[in-house]
Amino acid sequence: MRPLSLLLVPGLALCVLVLPACVSLRSAGPARPGIAQASCADLVQSFSHPGLHLLSAQRIDAGTLKVPGIAQSMPEHCVVTGRLNERKSPVDGKDYAIGFEMRLPTQWNGRFFYQANGGLDGFLSPAYGNILGGGPLSNGLLKGFAVLSSDAGHAFERTNPQIGAAVFGLDPQARLDYGYNAVAQLTPMAHALITHYFGRPADKAYLVGTSNGGRHGMVAAARDTGRYDGILVTTPGYNLPLAAVAQVWGAQQFATVARSRKADGVPDLGSSFTAAELGLVSSAILERCDALDGLKDGIVQDFAGCQRAFDPMRDVPQCADDQDASAACLSIERKRVIAKVFAGPGVYTGMPWDPGIRGGNWREWKFANSVGPRDAIALAFVFTTPPSSPQVVSGAGTTVADYALHFSLDKDAPKVHARDGIYTQSAMEFMTPPDPAGMRGFVDRGGKLLVAHGAADPVFSALDTVRWMESFSGRHGAKSRDSARLFIVPGMNHSSGGPATDQFDMVDALVAWVEQGAAPESIVASARGPGANVPNPEVPADWSPTRTRLLCAWPAVARYRGAGDTERASSFACSAP
Repeated sequence: MRPLSLLLVPGLALCVLVLPACVSLRSAGPARPGIAQASCADLVQSFSHPGLHLLSAQRIDAGTLKVPGIAQSMPEHCVVTGRLNERKSPVDGKDYAIGFEMRLPTQWNGRFFYQANGGLDGFLSPAYGNILGGGPLSNGLLKGFAVLSSDAGHAFERTNPQIGAAVFGLDPQARLDYGYNAVAQLTPMAHALITHYFGRPADKAYLVGTSNGGRHGMVAAARDTGRYDGILVTTPGYNLPLAAVAQVWGAQQFATVARSRKADGVPDLGSSFTAAELGLVSSAILERCDALDGLKDGIVQDFAGCQRAFDPMRDVPQCADDQDASAACLSIERKRVIAKVFAGPGVYTGMPWDPGIRGGNWREWKFANSVGPRDAIALAFVFTTPPSSPQVVSGAGTTVADYALHFSLDKDAPKVHARDGIYTQSAMEFMTPPDPAGMRGFVDRGGKLLVAHGAADPVFSALDTVRWMESFSGRHGAKSRDSARLFIVPGMNHSSGGPATDQFDMVDALVAWVEQGAAPESIVASARGPGANVPNPEVPADWSPTRTRLLCAWPAVARYRGAGDTERASSFACSAP
């Protein structure tokens, strides 16, 4: 009876849950501003929804809340917390619910913003509406959106911090909530709450997220979950289970050239390549690729051209047999390892060459997260069927790193495709977008998808996202540009950072595309040098601290015009590859 109980919810909830094929009931054209009509203090008593347990509703006065890095104080708003679909698992006996926070500005821009959070979720991040990139200057709440964030159906288990982010994977429903169901369940509730609070439905709905949040966005577009008008994703881990396999496989390759071991006997991956050695590779990439875009400026704009031009075995100086750990050369063994890691394990797309390999975030993901409480525990508990016992990675004499370094491509990797009587959907079914090149419902409705990816992302390959874009374009032909645009961010590591111009506002660009038909051909991105709101210490000293560059819609390349200030985006133009 649940769908029938929602027949009284105005607008979108009826369309989404009762008539899946119907056209969205949201208004055409730009969103209309509105103002709160209900009392924040009374929401816990006055608002109801099937399966909902509202916990609190509190008004936040204008000027009393500051978000780090953003100069302007947050506006007056109502912050609401609650849980949806509370239950006890029949598998692990633990309590679960889809936790959420929603922030409703008194002065509303008429839009809904689903803030899709990253990692393994499990935390209730403040629903400020992160607009992505490095050191954002604004957020969704400040722009006037009604913003929702979620823990995706599970809470971090604090009793065992080493594996606490992933043990929810023992519960089959929690897996599905994390994969796609939390978005599907929360979206109609959020629309109903918006309608109740503002006296009318949201005119437009947007979903924004990076990393796993980017995966949420790609999945929502492919499943057409919530009928979002616009979706913005950066660093999208849409093939997350396979990327995790590639991460632990890469860790195994680095382990073969580790120079030292930790106290527990596990190879210290950080000793496999020093920062200076990765800097050497970065410099070699710049030597071959920097000028391909018409200007030597420490940025490789011609992403595709660089993949053709650079060969680590040829272009990275090689040490003599009796030399090693030199800032001027790499041993043959290390050159082979770095080439092998970038080529990939076969089950997942290889990594692109980019000078951002020198970034600290690159080292963190490759040498720490791959064998720590990120990739390895996700594989152990969430992405493989059946999941591992907690003792496998935290029992006597065993660690998460042991699990990662002994993960077998032949015996263990196929488990990401496996199901059984309890876990009836494989990780590749519940985690990834079905028919990602199609997204037929989203495309047919006129939905808009903006995608940005750091060229030096160490965990989700930008080449994988390019491959998706090319498949999407092949499926939809010339009309694909009416639905999706991809922007590669040179030098950027995972979601931000690295030697990059990584500060940009694609939310405004997405709204302009959805509501005004202004499709983005380019986006201006800024460096965050000294004096920035959140400085990026990896901005090279020979760059202007306020350098700007064009990010161009794939496959166009930002090329220097041949004249003009080399530190300004206006001196560049997007051109054919």
